[in-house]
Amino acid sequence: MAEWFILNPMTPTLVIVPGLGDSGPDHWQSLWERKFGAARVRQDDPERPTPQAWSARLQEVVEATSGDLILVGHSCGVLNIVHWARLSGGHARVKGALLVGPTDADMTTTYAQYPGVRGMAPTPLEPLPFPALVVASENDPFATFERAQAFADAWGAEFVTAGEAGHINVASGHGEWPEGEVLLSEALHAWTPPEITRL
Repeated sequence: MAEWFILNPMTPTLVIVPGLGDSGPDHWQSLWERKFGAARVRQDDPERPTPQAWSARLQEVVEATSGDLILVGHSCGVLNIVHWARLSGGHARVKGALLVGPTDADMTTTYAQYPGVRGMAPTPLEPLPFPALVVASENDPFATFERAQAFADAWGAEFVTAGEAGHINVASGHGEWPEGEVLLSEALHAWTPPEITRL
């Protein structure tokens, strides 16, 4: 699915922005990195995020990756993107973002299992400087569905449900995630200038 992505050289480059633990080899983000030739943000400390350190690394990857870019964040990677946008104001070559399973940094029940999330609080609520699509699960243990929708509203993003999909990760059965590729395809079509022809 989504093979057109590989074939069309005019398609923006994906930048994979993982959450805590850097998304393992079977995670859909890692599979997309290999399948689509994406760039990837690798943090020095993937277990203890801070807005400043994680944003600085994302900025490095954005600057080092040529052409138009689409950011693809999951979980705390979504927080990385929204903090980076707040701190940097975005970047002219970042044309959009797919924000999947945003973690609620203000949800204190998460801290017992993942204390590092505390470092990303409070969750930024400023509008993003680029188009974005938030994909949320209706039974995500790390953000209520209502809270994810509130994030999308605050960020000026489109919002879509993934159904009862847990945290949309390997633990919830989302290694291969074909529905995500469909959403990615639709988002890329929406964000690509009309003069670019797709295969």
